[in-house]
Amino acid sequence: MGVRTPQGTWIAAYGKADPKAGTPMKAGMHTRIGSITKTFTGTVIMRLAQDHQLSLDDPIDKYVPGVPNGKTINLRQLANMTSGVASYTRSTKFTDTYFAKPETVFTPDQLLKVGISESPLFPPGAQFDYSNTNTVLLGMVIEKVTRRPVEAAFEALVFKPLKLNNTSWPGKSTAIPAPYAMGFTPQGNAAKPDAPSNATHWNPAWGWTAGELISNIDDLLIYGRALGTGQGLLKPEIQKERLESIPGAAGYGIAFGCIDGWVGHTGELPGYNTALYYHAASDTTVAVQTNSDIASGDCPESPTLTDDPRDSACSSPATRIFAAVTEALGHKFTPIPAR
Repeated sequence: MGVRTPQGTWIAAYGKADPKAGTPMKAGMHTRIGSITKTFTGTVIMRLAQDHQLSLDDPIDKYVPGVPNGKTINLRQLANMTSGVASYTRSTKFTDTYFAKPETVFTPDQLLKVGISESPLFPPGAQFDYSNTNTVLLGMVIEKVTRRPVEAAFEALVFKPLKLNNTSWPGKSTAIPAPYAMGFTPQGNAAKPDAPSNATHWNPAWGWTAGELISNIDDLLIYGRALGTGQGLLKPEIQKERLESIPGAAGYGIAFGCIDGWVGHTGELPGYNTALYYHAASDTTVAVQTNSDIASGDCPESPTLTDDPRDSACSSPATRIFAAVTEALGHKFTPIPAR
């Protein structure tokens, strides 16, 4: 975990990067950051809007044909999760295949096909529904507009300007840059409550622009502040528009959210859980990386370990640690209870 304020930076590591080998976790190890990837996708979309290469009011049908309600769903609704397009990750068409064979490589077109098959959930703009398919569609828009692979757009518009030398796009590769932490999950057909699966090298292509990136604590602290302020990424007026996309004091805007003054995102995929937030009032950035996505506490739905005492509110590991850190900082973050 890491904390950066105007007074300085604190970084610490706890636990094991590889329990079987007894390897300790060390600061700077790489982990998969899951849905924090969505904030990169949203940032690139905002940058392309800033450069007048697209408009947030453009219908998705302009770039990707065949989406139900595609003529009335705009890019803004995809980014703020109000499109009504179903998430492929909640479909057994996806999960049955992936959990049986985690080495499976899914293409964006395959992911989109699953999401579309169960859409629409509701009319565009009618309600909020967190959908990975939304962000895959935004990735397709980026490739259509820039005429290059999405990872090249990430590199040019985010990685390079911020000098994020430890943030990478794995593509179809299961490799993680060294040093890295092994990741453990209760998901998948082989996992048991007393024997989680090692998901370190499960194929990450299924996350694409919704969840594929790898990073480390140093890069996350740099990026977290840039995400919250726009500095180095977006013009002030464009960042203002992005912040104002968040409905009220709490909620989800253009590919990031806000709770209790903390702006950012969490990320989770089998084996890893990450939290990255920026607090504007105190100019504080907090990042937490865990090599487990195993929930703990009184969880009615999420699988927990056999020896979990279940004597606390249900939470994912990174969010639990992040909330404790913010309380110590005097700017308490109260997460929405997990299930």
